[in-house]
Formats: sequence, C-alpha cells, structure tokens
Amino acid sequence: MRKLIVLLLCFYLGAFEEISTKKFPESFLFGAATAAYQIEGGWNEDGKGESMWDRFVHDDPSRVKDGQNGDIACDSYHKWQEDVELLTQLGVKLYRFSLSWPRILPDGTPRKVNQAGINYYRNLINALKQAGIEPMVTLYHWDLPQHLLELGGWLNSDIANYFGDYARIAFENFGDDVKLWATVNEPKTTCLSGYAYGEMAPGFTLPGDGVYKCAKVQLLAHAKAYHIYHAEFATKQKGRISLVIDASYNLPALNNDRDIFGAQREDEFTLGWFAHPVYLGDWPELMKTRIGNLSKQQGYSFSRLPEFNQEEINYINGTFDFFGLNTYTSNLITYIVDIDIGDPNYFTDKSTIPWQDSNWAPSNAPWLYSYPLGMRKLLNHVWNTYKPGSIYVTENGWATDGSLEDSSRISYLQNYMSNMLDAITEDGVNVVGYTTWSLMDNFEWAQGYTQKFGIIHVDFDSPNRTRTFKTSAYWYKNVVATRCLVEECLD
Repeated sequence: MRKLIVLLLCFYLGAFEEISTKKFPESFLFGAATAAYQIEGGWNEDGKGESMWDRFVHDDPSRVKDGQNGDIACDSYHKWQEDVELLTQLGVKLYRFSLSWPRILPDGTPRKVNQAGINYYRNLINALKQAGIEPMVTLYHWDLPQHLLELGGWLNSDIANYFGDYARIAFENFGDDVKLWATVNEPKTTCLSGYAYGEMAPGFTLPGDGVYKCAKVQLLAHAKAYHIYHAEFATKQKGRISLVIDASYNLPALNNDRDIFGAQREDEFTLGWFAHPVYLGDWPELMKTRIGNLSKQQGYSFSRLPEFNQEEINYINGTFDFFGLNTYTSNLITYIVDIDIGDPNYFTDKSTIPWQDSNWAPSNAPWLYSYPLGMRKLLNHVWNTYKPGSIYVTENGWATDGSLEDSSRISYLQNYMSNMLDAITEDGVNVVGYTTWSLMDNFEWAQGYTQKFGIIHVDFDSPNRTRTFKTSAYWYKNVVATRCLVEECLD
C-alpha cells in the first residue's frame, strides 16, 4: 500500500513538468525575508529589553538542537548597511523584516520608548528607501518581551492592548516610509510550537486549551493593530496591513471519502483556523462543532475552543488589505478514527495524520517536502476561498547544508516559483509579491544553526559573520533582472 501511495504521489508531484517560460509581470515585486531575533544579535545592547526567546534559550540551551542562541546571530544590528548592499546587489525591490518589540519597548509597555531602537530601524528603512527597496515590516515575529510573558503572554487577552500600543508607536515612527505592514507572523506556529507541545518559546504544553486561547488573543491583537492603523494613520500614510498565515497544501493520502474529508479537516484546523476569522468571520464551523462536541464528551460545560462573541467576530472580520502567505511544503493526509478522547489535545481534535514520504525530503531537513504543484493549488485555494484582493507569498524556501553550491535550492525555488507564475498567468490569482526565505542563513529557532535557508551564506565561525553569495543567490539575481525562470522566456 505504501508503495502505491508513493507512486500516486509521484503522479501528483508533477516533478517532470516543464518550468514556465512566461515572464513575471512588470509590477511583480521580488524580494527576500528575515526576522529580527534570527539575524540581528545585539540582544542586550543599547537599551534593548529581554525577549521571551532570550530567556528561553539562556535558561536551557538544550532547547535548541545545537545549543546555540540568537545573541549574535548574523550580527545585523551592526551590519545592516552590508545587508542593504546585498539586497541591492540582488536587485530585489522588496525586503520583509521584523521589528524587535523589546528593542523598541524594553518591557513591552509604552511607558519607555528606546530611542536607540527607533534609530536603528529608521536608519535601516531610510537606507532601503534610498536603494529603491520597499520595506515590508512585520510587527511581531515571535520575540515577545519577557515582561509581557510574565503577565501571561498570549494567554492574557490584555496583550492585545499592549500590542496595539506598540503598533501605534511603530506607525508613528516609521509609517511615512513603510507602506506594507504585517501584524503577526504565523500565529499557528506560535500557538502550536509554543503553547501546545513546547518546542519553542515560551515552552508551554497546553495542547487541549492554551493552544486555542493563544489563537484567540493573537487574532484580537492583529485586529487591534489593523483598526488603529486604519483609524489613525492609513488616510495620511496610505499603507496596507494584514496578517501572515503559514499553510501547506493538503492532499488525501488515498482517494477515498475518509481521507478526502481528512484533508478538508486538516485545512480548517490549520489555514482556516486563522484565515476564517479574518476573511470570513468566526472560527471554521467544522472546528467549532468538532471541539465543542469533544469538550462535552470530556465533561466540560463549555467548548475548549473559546467562543467569539458577535462584537469580537465583527471586530476581527475584514481586518485585511491583502493575504500574507508563508508556504514551504505539502502534506499527504490520513484520516484517523477517534482515539481515546480522555486527554484533550489539538491533534486528537483534528484527528488527522499529515505526513510526507522520506524519499522526497533532504536528509538535513526531513520535515521539508517538495511538492511544487502544491504552490499553485494552495494559491488558488486561498484566492477562491478568502477573496483577499491580492496575495504576497511572504515566505518560501529550502534548507541545505550551507554549502555555496546549492543546486537543490535552485531546483526547489524554480519549481515553486514556476507554479506561482502559473497561478498568476493561467489561473488569474493576483499574487503581487514574493519574498523568499531567507536572505541569509540565520538562527532557525529550535533548530539553531543546523538548518541553512539562506541564499547568502553566513560564516558563523567568523567574528565578522562574513556573507557570501551562494549559487542560488546568483540564480535569483538573474531571475529578478530578467523576470524569467529559464534562460529564455516568451514575451
């Protein structure tokens, strides 16, 4: 049976499809992406406060695969000018990066604004603008101020108000030059990895209830920032703001009713979990029904999925100006019959097994899975289901061993971008920009420096953190210059 599934997958994969010979539209923005904790370093310099990731990795280095941390990382706090020059050499017109909340507000509250942090980001943004590169700024990419974690973190609904105050300060200081904002990056990953199975900061294991509370608070925080921007800044600054959601394309492992339904349930418990409240209003009905029924069977007098009242539904619904999509891989979905429901758990709530055959993954990143056609199918699903008006692919990339010759990354990017181009030119999906993950090798959270996603190599053994173009960077530079994925494109 497993051999049959692999053969079916090979058919699904479209691995032998020709790369598109069409050109990307002239208006399409090519770019690259990073995040503050992963590249900046300078973790306690110039008035920066402690983040929950600082505390998480310092308290127990074994929480990271190689025992390392982001204290120095790529040292972009000191080398930001070199980073801008690298972006200029690539020819990209879009750079997605995040602000460090505790670098701007050391304890996360507005009582003290760290001017050195404001100056750092203002200098970076000004340099990008002078180079003709549009900054796309993420307000929150996982580095919650430690003080706010001690107030309950994403389990405390007041954090949405703190986030609003922080967002307002960012808009006031940078909004004249920033026209693209992302509120929260990958809330699903924060809630699952940080609050369900404890792999990432803050390391909580609350898979039956905390994981859902985290989701609700992050959605309220996103909506708070959105409303502040549109009420106080958008008319003058004329920018756009949205959430960034991570998703995979899900295929039924077998073509039977059970796995087809399993793929639908996987979609709603992952993509729909955060997209439905923002783009359609309220949690997905399947989630509400499923978790509500299980909660009742488990003896609860209420659903473990916290309900939105009508005021909250209205407050969150429609808080988007585009769709920010992070996508790396696809899943085969096997539906599983209900197991013991006595232990409330997100994974038994959705009752599916997402998996990928190991034959399709590199040895250094076994969780990555190359299914290029999934990019096209996922973009169509997002476009047709949520009707966002426009889509930015805000993360997409491939891990290698860090060598400069990275042909597997080129193959991955070329195939995924080809399917993105097909979605644009053949399906009418309005994808307007793409920022590959990542501009450079960096600190990959619980994986430390063992995963290398950068198109630019960083020598972490060198005090200078020397940057060097990989083969993929030269390839990407040519794609940006020609708007073409092959040597010669059709007009």
